[in-house]
Amino acid sequence: MSADDATTPPLAFSGQRLDWRDLPRSVRTRIAELAGAQVTAETSATTGFSPGFAAVLELADGQGVFVKAVSPEQNPESPELARAEVRAAAALPPQVPAPALLWSDDDGDWVLLGFEVTPGRPPLLPWRPAELDLVLAAMDTLAEAEPLPGHELRPTAETLAGDFTGWRTIAERSGAELAALAARTGEAGAWVLAHLDRLVAWEDDALEACAGTALVHGDLRADNVMVDHDHEGGRVALIDWPHASVGAPWLDLAFMLPSVAMQGGGDPQDLFWDRPASKGVEHERLRAAVAGLAGYFVHGALQPAPVGIPNLRRFQGAQGRHAVEWLRALA
Repeated sequence: MSADDATTPPLAFSGQRLDWRDLPRSVRTRIAELAGAQVTAETSATTGFSPGFAAVLELADGQGVFVKAVSPEQNPESPELARAEVRAAAALPPQVPAPALLWSDDDGDWVLLGFEVTPGRPPLLPWRPAELDLVLAAMDTLAEAEPLPGHELRPTAETLAGDFTGWRTIAERSGAELAALAARTGEAGAWVLAHLDRLVAWEDDALEACAGTALVHGDLRADNVMVDHDHEGGRVALIDWPHASVGAPWLDLAFMLPSVAMQGGGDPQDLFWDRPASKGVEHERLRAAVAGLAGYFVHGALQPAPVGIPNLRRFQGAQGRHAVEWLRALA
């Protein structure tokens, strides 16, 4: 990470997308069969990190469908994430503002998902206050939702058990590695080194802090949101649900705010306590969850880039710096 990377956080990145003609002929044929009409045009998604194919397809019958298609060739983990999104779609109650899954297909190699087309666009970045207010209001609705009966979602603590170990892993590094880490953590680097023991202790409480019965998206950022200003008063859709789980109702708000700060939306501390989902949240519980998140981002930013997602580590590093700054306010 260069000095420019450290001082100019990224606003948005995307994975390496496939175009319609990049898909095997058999996959294109299967998509047309599932959609019920031939494909006449495509508009590729411009945000998000998932590699593979993601586009709105215009059909010969005048309809449209948003299609995701992925195989292990793009990224070994992406097919399982697509399968998880199918399970998540079956768990979403009607009050949650999310596009409906129309169909899916899985031949063991390619996983295909077809969603209703969501009108609108991603939020403008840096965040505009009016659009941020709309998104936060949608998250207020999400915080009150629970998954449908019979769902297959796991508890959030289970899904994050392998991720919320960043500070403990970092604390086991050598002195030279820790110095390099401090340099990548920005102005808070010295504070991180001086408080590693406390960070590890807070992180140890993070999974317990995530417990609850609410529906948790688990990966909300500007690139997983659509804003429709043509709808009266504005309307928001929350998209991309492969990390959905069951946990505390305030988690999505807390987990999104470092990216909001990174993208010019304001201070996480002020934004969090201003929302209904924060009511009754114990300070120590929030601190533990933010510690787990910050450690995940900071440690993740030090790893090699995943296959097909070259920009992810820089994006994680920028979020990590803002999460650490929030953690300092909660110390």
